[in-house]
Amino acid sequence: MTCAIEEKLAAMGLALPPSAPSRALYLHGKITGKTLFLSGHICEWEGVPKYFGPMTPTSDLEEGYAAAQLCALNLLYNIKAVTGSLSSVAQVVKLNGYVAATPDFGKGPAVVNGASQLFMDLYGEAGRHARTAVNVSSLPELALVEVEAVVELH
Repeated sequence: MTCAIEEKLAAMGLALPPSAPSRALYLHGKITGKTLFLSGHICEWEGVPKYFGPMTPTSDLEEGYAAAQLCALNLLYNIKAVTGSLSSVAQVVKLNGYVAATPDFGKGPAVVNGASQLFMDLYGEAGRHARTAVNVSSLPELALVEVEAVVELH
């Protein structure tokens, strides 16, 4: 059964991945009280990385943005997997975004906007969140972006 959030995704030409397999010994998400902590997800589709780092001053910011958006789609997949529905989200509390980049790349926050914007487009004001966006020297599978999230549930 699809919910209004999935209908919004479809209207944007986006869909949840069919799966989001883990790469190591961890849970995709853990609920405590009304808070869901989601593990970080790299920019992959069904376990296959799609965007690779590092970003440099001459890199295409739109590619980085798309990589972060793909991370958000994997997070959404796991919200649904853990809670049963994307409608279970009361609000997105915080995102942490990591961008594989060279030391002279200063636009990591613009890259992570790809994930932030998707949550805001889907959940409106409830999708606005606190955020950290940092550049790192490398990520798993040489991925370009990894994003983790904390959401409050209804």
